[in-house]
Amino acid sequence: MDWFSSIKYFYDKGLWTKKQVHDVVAVGRITPEQYEEITGDPYVADAPPIEDDDGSTGTE
Repeated sequence: MDWFSSIKYFYDKGLWTKKQVHDVVAVGRITPEQYEEITGDPYVADAPPIEDDDGSTGTE
């Protein structure tokens, strides 16, 4: 399976959040560089929870 293409498609269509993309880096499906290519933001492994595009942290 081509994880990068699938995840990029989901993110571009608004079906995935930055947090979801961040989480798949942590489990090794895509690289930190691919995270940056998809989201436009640098990947930070030990960052506080990422705010999704709507401003939520996903914990509400």
